[in-house]
Amino acid sequence: MKAIVITQFGGPEVLELRDVPSPSPSRGEVRVRVRATAVNRADLLQRMGAYPAPPGAPKDIPGLEYAGEVDALGEDVTELAVGDRVFGLVGGGAYAEQVVVHAREAVRMPTVLSFAEAAAIPEAFITAYDAMVTRGRLASGESVLVSAVGSGVGTAAVQLVRALGARSLGTARTEDKLARARALGLDEGIVVKGASFADAVRERTNGEGVDLVLELVGGPYVAEDLACVRTKGRIVLVGLMAGAQAELNLGMLLRKRAELSGTVLRARPIEEKIAAARAFERHVVPLFAGGKLTPVVDRTLPLAEAGRAHEVVAANETFGKVVLSID
Repeated sequence: MKAIVITQFGGPEVLELRDVPSPSPSRGEVRVRVRATAVNRADLLQRMGAYPAPPGAPKDIPGLEYAGEVDALGEDVTELAVGDRVFGLVGGGAYAEQVVVHAREAVRMPTVLSFAEAAAIPEAFITAYDAMVTRGRLASGESVLVSAVGSGVGTAAVQLVRALGARSLGTARTEDKLARARALGLDEGIVVKGASFADAVRERTNGEGVDLVLELVGGPYVAEDLACVRTKGRIVLVGLMAGAQAELNLGMLLRKRAELSGTVLRARPIEEKIAAARAFERHVVPLFAGGKLTPVVDRTLPLAEAGRAHEVVAANETFGKVVLSID
């Protein structure tokens, strides 16, 4: 099969399209003929040597999400059949014509979606749902602040907040991204200058602050999150684009009785990944079939242009996901 291989750690130029051996499914696994995948910042970090693949995933083939058709079954697989259209997450290896996944992690694609659309969904929507609902306990009528609202996870979060009957506030560095997020259901947009937005959030919430923060940027944003979350509010940290260090007012954390928690999907045990996939299939996938959620694709490039796709994502000018098509 053909796959994008990280030939050495470095810039986008180290990504090469090569012929590599096809994987074979083991007991409980299926092999998927990948038709599309999407680019995530974890892929960029892996390419640079800063985010190694977890045990069991290919070390030199990036790619965390896929959409395609089952083309081979391992022993004892009864959930799926050859030819089923599926999509989902993997620990790596999705920049390839074939990838092996656990059968219970694979999710059936709604018929209304193309492969390119489906490939833009798993990482963004599973992450957003898991962080806001499973971990952040988001409820109807609450308010949510979403940082980097034009990112893949940000655009997913805005739509999920609307579908759950909550109110969304979002930050971005340009008014253009906020305008596009409003078309997805964003209620209040805030252009961020530097890393200051707490005053604007309090102003838009009558001084009360928000119930939940989905933090996708990290760094100094976390201190601002604490300043604009209300008493007993929750902050769920998902991304670290602005860095892994933050200076917090712990006295404020105590006074507000706030919760600050972090989460990642890639390194979780298989049982937790299966649980996240099944929750996604039950609670989120039907909303795509019903037209209440929409995948947001910034652009689609062929697999051979993975290096160019990494450059586009690194430039921070995209809105939604960059997808790689695999013929």
